[in-house]
Amino acid sequence: MMKSLMMGVAMVAIAAPAYAQSQTPPHFPADLTPAGVRAADDHLALEEVNGTEAMAFVAASNERALASLTNDPRYETFRAEAEAILTATDRIPAPSFLGDGIGNFWQDATNPKGVWRRTTLDSYRSADTQWETLLDIDALSRAEGRDWVFKGASCLAPDETRCLINLSDGGKDAVVVREFDTTTKSFVDGGFILPEGKHRISWLDRDTLLVATDFGPGTLTESGYPFIVKSLKRGQPLNQATEVYRGDRSDGGYGVSASVYRDSRGAVEAVIISRPLDTYRSETWRLIDGRPAKLAVPEQVSIYGTLGQRLVLSNDEAWRWGARTIAPGTLLAISMEELARGAGGLYPDTDPETIFTPTPRQSLQSVAVMDDHVVAVISDNVVSRVRRYRFGQNNQAVWSGSDIAGPENSAIGLGDSSKASGRVFVSAQGFLTPPTLGLLAADAAAPTELKSAPAKFDASTHVTEQFEATSSDGTKIPYFVTRPRDQSGPAPTILFGYGGFQVSFPPAYKPEMGKLWLENGGVFVQANIRGGGEFGPQWHQAVLNENRQLAFDDFAAVARDLEARGITTPRRLGIYGRSNGGVLTSVSITQHPELFNAAVIESPLIDMLRYHELPAGASWIGEYGDPRIPEEAAWIARYSAYQQLRPGAHYPRVYITTNTRDDRVHPGHARKFAARLGDMGYDHLYYEETAGGHSNDADPVANARRWARHYVYLSQQLMD
Repeated sequence: MMKSLMMGVAMVAIAAPAYAQSQTPPHFPADLTPAGVRAADDHLALEEVNGTEAMAFVAASNERALASLTNDPRYETFRAEAEAILTATDRIPAPSFLGDGIGNFWQDATNPKGVWRRTTLDSYRSADTQWETLLDIDALSRAEGRDWVFKGASCLAPDETRCLINLSDGGKDAVVVREFDTTTKSFVDGGFILPEGKHRISWLDRDTLLVATDFGPGTLTESGYPFIVKSLKRGQPLNQATEVYRGDRSDGGYGVSASVYRDSRGAVEAVIISRPLDTYRSETWRLIDGRPAKLAVPEQVSIYGTLGQRLVLSNDEAWRWGARTIAPGTLLAISMEELARGAGGLYPDTDPETIFTPTPRQSLQSVAVMDDHVVAVISDNVVSRVRRYRFGQNNQAVWSGSDIAGPENSAIGLGDSSKASGRVFVSAQGFLTPPTLGLLAADAAAPTELKSAPAKFDASTHVTEQFEATSSDGTKIPYFVTRPRDQSGPAPTILFGYGGFQVSFPPAYKPEMGKLWLENGGVFVQANIRGGGEFGPQWHQAVLNENRQLAFDDFAAVARDLEARGITTPRRLGIYGRSNGGVLTSVSITQHPELFNAAVIESPLIDMLRYHELPAGASWIGEYGDPRIPEEAAWIARYSAYQQLRPGAHYPRVYITTNTRDDRVHPGHARKFAARLGDMGYDHLYYEETAGGHSNDADPVANARRWARHYVYLSQQLMD
């Protein structure tokens, strides 16, 4: 599937042209204090989500964008093709373990809002699965006159008949929570109900929840997330819940949360509370006899579960334990009793136990903790493999691993796991290979295949290869190219990137992209730039805060490498990014307009000098820095695209799009950037959807229209 060279081009460093210009941008603040930034902002009214001026701007912009995109002769074909893919009934139903059976949430053309349903494992394996509907979200929305979006269910082990249903109004992250009984298939009369909020909730027992939420004035952080955990008994109002843990209003990140870890019988092994200090640093506490005890784990840590009285985790920073220094990204099992002592380890040579240590080009991607073993997906140069680890094999007091058979050159992922049965769902896919789904049993050497998805586009015309570009500091940046097999010259190309929050992007089957872009002769490129998690914590941490520019340099290096290899040209190269990828794409356009002729900037952060003022921006200060601190504001200002827009820069015609109901990345970012482009006379398109939220998962029919707009725009810019 993957090759290392193309067209005989040597892999050499290509110097980046200077993006800094001598002139000061016309809207650059006179000073970088919050007051100075605000004074220089002539579009503050667009930050009012439903404000009169903002809604008028959205209406006028939407009318213009739709005229350009939906009147294109390709639009209806693209929309119909995307809808057929997104609502197809031959998709693999994503499974979760639900009691003795299998649960699934399903959306199609008949039920665009979806149904939560269940079946038996034997029926799921069969070609004609028989589903039993538990909750019909379309019917619920009609009955209650609400735009409900299903945001998941949390069910109490081991029988999992009582579940907390999360319902979002229009796709927001904030949800209403209601208790549901799967035996009666109805909401519980007098059951647990929580009003709309960004809750963190876990079942402690059938009549008790651990809840972190808005308990009234002064109980949320600056980012709007909870910092107090309370025990809520059945029948209690929130204001009578018993406090079990309190952080501080100044805490960062996404809010305090309590996680209840259980054994295969459903018995509680540990209650772990995570108190985020910023985006990545946190304190870890264990609730013992109702009282919190701090655990001596690193502040940057990922916790995967409990195995008896041992906590399974990976350290995201170098960790000193006794005489040992443990490398970042190591998978460990360690006694919770030892961690509660906090003395650096009474037995430093044997505790913590090392399960897996990565090499420089390896990283942990996902972990499932069972009663007596651990299953992990290891990424090796962005290609996955699965390993099972056990302790005490062959009478050796160490962890040893064995490979689980799987397809070569694929992205392998772990789905839901069941301690009760020792099984975990395993999926595999590639850019040109449709997903397959298997079930890995506790002692099996390979997963048993359950489902395979049919191809949704003709992959025979294309090939996927992996290359490397050399960034501004000499770092090698891997990227995947999926291109026509018989390509003989530069072709229209989409370059995708993200580069943040330690999120990895391995190869993935993107059927709408294949149908609407590859089948029409396009090239798709996925850049694994720094900021992601492809090579572990250090790959991410290399571009935090004052080093953010390196992520943008990585992306530009890939663009130049594509041109050097003859894959594309700036005239035929477009970029796509959403959310944090919106920082990347907006900065790329303002710093390097000479490299690109298109940009889809979706659900973006763009005004990086005010991002902390727009909910829930302050939770990301650990990623980008704090604009309220002069030194940090100075290096953020050097790249923040909203302030760096300049006249006469020859920016391409960009397409900016977001969602009014997005309560994760504020729509003001996208609106203000579009307005300022318009003020400067730059041609652009701006479209704002009114429902769906940040995830764009509210309605597959609406999502088909979204993808059709994207690919019409990209075709206009790169193929016409």
